[in-house]
Formats: sequence, structure tokens, C-alpha cells
Amino acid sequence: MAVSVTLPALGESVSEGTVTRWLKAEGERVEVDEPLLEVSTDKVDTEIPAPASGILASIKVAEDETVEVGAELAVIDDGSGAPAEAPAPAAAEAPAAQPEPTPAPVAEVPAPAAPAEEAPAAPAAGAAEGTPVVLPALGESVTEGTVTRWLKEVGDSVDVDEPLLEVSTDKVDTEIPAPVAGTLLEIVVGEDETAEVGAKLAVIGVAGAAPAAGAAPAAAAAPAPAAPVEAPAPVAQPEPTPAPAAPAPAPVQAAPAAAAPAPVQAAAPVAAPAPAAPAAPVAPVAPVAPVAPVSGAEADGAYVTPLVRKLAAENGVNLATVQGTGVGGRIRKQDVIAAAEAVKAAAAAPAAAAPAAAPKAAAVEASPLRGQTVKMTRMRKVIGENMMKALHGQAQLTSVVEVDITKIMRMRNKAKDAFAAREGVKLSPMPFFVKAAVQALKAHPVVNARINDDEGTITYHDVENIGIAVDAEKGLMTPVIKGAGDLNIAGIARKTAELAGKVRTNKISPDDMSGATFTISNTGSRGALFDTVIVPPNQVGILGIGATVKRPVVITHPELGETIAIRDMTYLALSYDHRLVDGADAARYLTTVKQLLEAAEFEAEIGL
Repeated sequence: MAVSVTLPALGESVSEGTVTRWLKAEGERVEVDEPLLEVSTDKVDTEIPAPASGILASIKVAEDETVEVGAELAVIDDGSGAPAEAPAPAAAEAPAAQPEPTPAPVAEVPAPAAPAEEAPAAPAAGAAEGTPVVLPALGESVTEGTVTRWLKEVGDSVDVDEPLLEVSTDKVDTEIPAPVAGTLLEIVVGEDETAEVGAKLAVIGVAGAAPAAGAAPAAAAAPAPAAPVEAPAPVAQPEPTPAPAAPAPAPVQAAPAAAAPAPVQAAAPVAAPAPAAPAAPVAPVAPVAPVAPVSGAEADGAYVTPLVRKLAAENGVNLATVQGTGVGGRIRKQDVIAAAEAVKAAAAAPAAAAPAAAPKAAAVEASPLRGQTVKMTRMRKVIGENMMKALHGQAQLTSVVEVDITKIMRMRNKAKDAFAAREGVKLSPMPFFVKAAVQALKAHPVVNARINDDEGTITYHDVENIGIAVDAEKGLMTPVIKGAGDLNIAGIARKTAELAGKVRTNKISPDDMSGATFTISNTGSRGALFDTVIVPPNQVGILGIGATVKRPVVITHPELGETIAIRDMTYLALSYDHRLVDGADAARYLTTVKQLLEAAEFEAEIGL
């Protein structure tokens, strides 16, 4: 039974989604709840799991296509056999149409003098009796595809839905499954050739049919066209002697690489049929074979798709060392990602063992993206649109203060081990900044507000929902700590770790991303002293936290008076909408945050 995969509702205000990546290809096995594809909306990127176990029979929506909630994305064959029975009659009807070969010899009659050239014509006529394999529609805007790899050769047996070839388009690389079970009689479109959607790629005959045997009698019958017509009773012909010899070339088709020389010598006494046997595999498979050995892995027979090769190049993975887990030992994206993680882990061990060598290893490596033109992801487009909307719709300004957080850093170092054991999360400096920012918002609601442009009103929020900017692989995302004003340091730490983990594992939901009244961005986590951060839409303020650095600072000591000491210093940058927040408002808010951080009265909250 076919099971439909549809786009689920991903949030109250989400009506459509864009397929950003298929994690499985057509013909691959999937398990229930296994991630099947990734979908991007204007609020979140998430994975869609498989609703049932089975074979991914067809992909209805290509990558980068946008569909509405409830639309069919793919079809999974659960293995009951119902889909397989539909193509079977087509295969059964094929032999019924075989009495039609009567016109086939007519095509051979015009050129009886060239038996060597008639040999390819015979398989073509026979192939017409099988089931054609056509290039399916791979997306609304996809009109053609290029055959990158044939997974089967002429004469091979194929099963229903077994991957037959790989096709590359301008949007996706995918496998084309066999529509019926049988024998691959003919390959019409060779590797690296481009065909339009609907074009015939190959022909599959009845299971057990041997195209090699069909080609040999055609070659032998060329001098005597009457032979193919009387194929049902070849015993009375003088030609039957070569006819039994025809099965000898059949093994040549089954193993053309290793057994080709031997059958050629065996067929030499038979005269013309011997050259005819090598002529049959002259289908696109033989000439294109040299294309495969691009890497050591491919030389071993494990084909590497262009997407996998690109991913390996970006991660510095040597494909010759990767063991493929795909069909026929093919290397899949998951294999490359696992190999990349292993390389990083191996590189981290020597680095930790020999820290003295770090300065020499600090050479900057060139990125593989240099010189490339790549398509902008949907997430990057959404981020760009939101930033432009915010800049064009607000009068933005930034104010900066310097804060001494030496007490907080000492307090954190003293409590972090016991805190982690008690709360189950690490104690970073971030919860202290969030706590101070939230307390200051309660005293300065003008920074925790929203301008209602259509109504000409201002809403001062009575709740502190804090957006936390998270640097994810796909781009900056801002999950929201709801009701942060009611949480202590431990609650903020747990919620921050939970949301950041969801973002980095693609488990974040639209509800986790909505409802922020104020945003905090830790730009110093990557070493920046401070940033002029952009205020998000529908908010009037965002606080940027700079890097914490040790500097000599003039302080007032109770005994020594003014003196110079080494202190942990950081910059806080508040960007705000100047239509509502004045410079004095911003300065007052920043001063309150500074006082709370420098006082560092958080001992009770962290168990000291």
C-alpha cells in the first residue's frame, strides 16, 4: 500500500513551506519516524519524519520548491506489493505484443548487406516490445535532466523500484527506479547525456529475457531474414548450429569487464557473430566507463554523486578512505559527514596534546567556497528580508557602555562545578547578562515596547520574552525565552541550553521562535568587542554583548585609593528605535544593566 507523505502544520501562522533538502533518494529504504526531508518556513527549519517504513517510491516536490500545508511531498511503498502489481501487467503484455516482430525484419531487409550494422537494429526492435523507462517530472520548473550514472548494464536483471540510474538536474540529484521487474534490454540515453522530461531512457523486457541472445540471432539471421520470422521453430534451419552457440556470448554480457577476451576467441570460428557480440554492449555504458574513476572510492566501484563530491571537498574528506553504506557500496552524504567528524576529532587530539604547536598551526586555510556562485538558501533570504525591513522601518541608533564583570567571572568560576552537577547544565556568563537585562527592562519599559504603526499607538509589554540569537549552521536564529522576568539564573541557563540545542539539531518549532519583546545577542562569543546590532521587527531594542577581555583599568580601592588593576571588561551595545527610545532612555537603561552586573548580587541564585 502506498503511504502519502504530506506537509504538516508547523505553526498557527505557517501556511506553506519550502523543501530545502531531501535526506533520502527515490528507491531508498526508510524507517518509520526516520528523518525524510528538511523543510524551511518563514519561522523555522525542521525535519519531516517518515510516517511509515518502506521504500521511497517517488518524490513529488523537488528541493527549493514551495508548497502549502497538507500538500503531498512524497509516496512511500510499505512493501505490501500493491504498487508493484500495477506495472506488472505492462510487463505481461509485452510478450503478448511479440508476434509483432513481423514488421521488424522489414527494417532489416533494406540493408541485408551489412550484418554488422543490423545487430544494433535488432535489439532496438526487441526493446520496443518491453516497458520503457522515462524521465519523470522532478519538479515544477525542471524540464530536463542529465544521466550521471547507470547503476545497471544491458542484460542485468532488475526488480521493481530498484534504483536503475542516477539523474542530475539544476535542483536535485536523484535515482530513477525501475518501473517493472525484468531484464534491461536497452539503454537509450547514455551517461552525461541530457534528456527532456518524458523522454525514454531505457527499455526493460520480461524477466529472464536475454538481450545478448536476442542480438546474436538477429546478427545471424541478417543474411537470411526468414530466420527471425520462424524463430518459434529454428530446428529445421541450417542456422540453428550458431543459434545454440549464441548463449555463449550471453555470459559476455553478464561480465563484460572480465570475460570479454575469452568469448571473443571462442566465437572467432563462428565468423560474423563473434564481432556482433562486442557490438551489443557498445551501448553508452562501455564508452562512458572511464568517467567513473574520479577518486579511489569510485575506482573500487562505489560511485560518488556530484553533491557528495562537493560535500567532501568542502569538509576536506578523502573519498578514497570512506566506506560507502549506500546501494552497491555507494558513498552517501551521511558517510561523508561521519568521515568529516572523525577527521575533526582526530585533529583535535594532537592539538590538545601539543598546545605549544598551536601558533604554527594557526595558518588560515582558504575556504572551498572561494570562486563559487551558490544559490541563496531560504533561511538566508528570510534573514535578509527581516533585516532590511527593520532598517527601512525604524530610525536605529546604538549606544555603548563598558562594564567591569570581574566579580561575576570569579563568582561563576567558584560555582560552576557544583551548579553543573545540581542543575544539569553549564553555568556560562550569558545567564547573568540575561538576568540583569530583564531586571532593567522592568524599570525601563520604554525599551521593552512595540510601535503599532497602523494604529498610531505604543504597547508597553508587561512580560519579558527574551529572544536569544543563536549562531546556527544555516544562519542566525532567535528562539525566545518566554517569561524570562520570572526565571532565576538556573532557569535561564536551562532554557538557553534547551533552545540552543533545538536550533542546532533542527528540532526548533515555530512557537519557540515567536513572541519576543526584546532580544539579546552575544556577539562577543566569536571575539567581537562590540557590534551595532540591528533591532528586529516589532521590537524597539536589542542588547549586544561584546567579548570579555582582561585589561588594566583604574579602580578605586578602599585602602589604596585609585590604582591600576587587571579586570575582566566587556562592552554592552544597545541598538534602539529612535522613534520611541531617546538617547537618554538608552543611556539610563544601559547604566542600570551596568550597575546590576558590577554589583553581582547573584550568590543566592547560584548556590553560593
